[in-house]
Amino acid sequence: MKISAEKKKAVELYILEKIKERIPSAAVHVSASLGIDQSTVYRYIKELERTGVIKKEGRGRYVLSEKRYEYTLSRTEGDFRSDTLAYDRCVYPHICCFPDNVKNIWAYVISEMMNNVIDHSDAENAFITVLQDQLDTTVILRDNGIGIFRKIAAFFELPDMDDAVAELFKGKLTTDAVHHSGEGIFFSSRMMDRFRIVSDGKVFTCNEWNEDMISDLALQDGTGTVVIMSLSDNSARKASEIFDMYADVDGGFTRTMIPIGQIFHSAPVSRSQAKRVCSRLDSFSEVTLDFAGVDWTGQGFIHELFCVFGKKHPETVLLPVNMSEPVEKMVRHVTGK
Repeated sequence: MKISAEKKKAVELYILEKIKERIPSAAVHVSASLGIDQSTVYRYIKELERTGVIKKEGRGRYVLSEKRYEYTLSRTEGDFRSDTLAYDRCVYPHICCFPDNVKNIWAYVISEMMNNVIDHSDAENAFITVLQDQLDTTVILRDNGIGIFRKIAAFFELPDMDDAVAELFKGKLTTDAVHHSGEGIFFSSRMMDRFRIVSDGKVFTCNEWNEDMISDLALQDGTGTVVIMSLSDNSARKASEIFDMYADVDGGFTRTMIPIGQIFHSAPVSRSQAKRVCSRLDSFSEVTLDFAGVDWTGQGFIHELFCVFGKKHPETVLLPVNMSEPVEKMVRHVTGK
């Protein structure tokens, strides 16, 4: 039976997804999953290889071919005069044929990240790398200024840079409140499929990330900041939907989400750790505390969150989610709920 052009395109897309996921024997997997003869799948794979979409890595193993584009922006050359210049010059030419919602997300995120470089980093240069395969676009933005976590820790007089990373998860954080709302990183990180900031050996991310993708992105001299952003070229996500998730009926940024498991490297047990989480939470009306990946927590940590902070700021609702049984048991024990 002849496969229609539309179905063939869907099958090829599925093949590419499985190859990118490094599924062993991708052809066999695709054949079994879609109910298509293996010979047909192998023919599609050979065609993708012939046209340069994929390349052979070994016997029966393929990887997606990738295009790479490099740009350098200089403050002295006037490239920092606008936070939209990086998008217009470096990113838009490679995504101009994508759906409007994808272009809108990239326009917002690149503008916000360049704004940080221009106004906060004290950097003289920004280096942009655009990586593209048939599925995704990744943009890597690196500057040679003061590291973001170092800048935040110094400005807010935080004990260490780990506290600076924790503050970024909440949003509404800026070292220039007169000119900035402090929302750019918060919303940008949630618009992307994958988003990561690396500086001074510290990492901020809201997503799981394949470490192989950034193994070569370590900062050689220990200065500056690297922002790594990746989005599917066919994403159905809309920027407005992300804003609505954290806004009230009037559009105010009133809700936030804190991934507890990504802030602490081990089970959070102390009141001091809870106080790190509670800092500035009273500026929100609703806070989701995501305990995914947290196997256990201490009584002091839970008591400080739900009893001490909760009673002092009853206007802020704390919503714990994704609790393991031991964590839920501790919450019930401490709060009686």
